Amino acid sequence: MDRMSALKEKLKADLTASMKSKDEVRTRTIRMALAAVNVEEVSGKTARELSDDEIIKVLTKEAKKRREAAEAFAGAGRTEQAQAELDEQAVLEEYLPAQLSDEELAALVDEAIAESGASGPQAMGQVMKIVNPKVAGRAEGGRVAQAVRARLAG
Repeated sequence: MDRMSALKEKLKADLTASMKSKDEVRTRTIRMALAAVNVEEVSGKTARELSDDEIIKVLTKEAKKRREAAEAFAGAGRTEQAQAELDEQAVLEEYLPAQLSDEELAALVDEAIAESGASGPQAMGQVMKIVNPKVAGRAEGGRVAQAVRARLAG
């Protein structure tokens, strides 16, 4: 096995620190994040170490799950559970790159449209192929798709 990624090392160190400081939300969230990373590492034909970028993808997916669960709980009037999910999401977001503002995302989408020479909604796939690597982990896929769709329609 290769050396452990810097992000995974940080997660493990922060887990130890949160356990010592008896921060239950942080401990629970980091444990869950490390479990998700471990599951991803052993999925597939051979076990492997994930890179920081791959770990960011896993954490982004987990943060999205927390936000969606919080919305579902809030919609059902279960505010305590919704807040618990939001607390976990906040911890996960500390490990993710800063999210792009709408203006930054729009600029990247415009660049990709210019680069691909795309026009019209049917060219969405081409534009997404160019935008996604530039955005990686800094904006959710749905948000990116929405921005691309809006620019190509306009």
